[in-house]
Amino acid sequence: MNGGVSIHVVDIASGRVAQGMAVSIGAVGQAPMLEGHVDERGLLPQLDELNERFGVGVYEVRLQVAAFYRARGAALPDTPFMDELIYRFGISDTREHFHLPFKLTAWGVSCFRGGA
Repeated sequence: MNGGVSIHVVDIASGRVAQGMAVSIGAVGQAPMLEGHVDERGLLPQLDELNERFGVGVYEVRLQVAAFYRARGAALPDTPFMDELIYRFGISDTREHFHLPFKLTAWGVSCFRGGA
């Protein structure tokens, strides 16, 4: 895979992909390029269709963490530890692929640049 961005989200509390989690991605300060939900593979569908639109710049992924866990019956405080997780990352070379594997619970997250 050349260029572009891919996202994979796993709910490590259950050991399953975070199917149904609302996610958006776009350049900082602009309207989202894509708003969608994590699919049964843990991926954000339609994202690869936008790969040619990712230029050099700073982008952010927004994951609706608290809403996801509340929809699954998790007892979260009124003010959750992670409500909307905003993850900013930069692209300096559009020939490279940026894979963002999010591993999360309602209480923590890990993400790194994969696909280098």
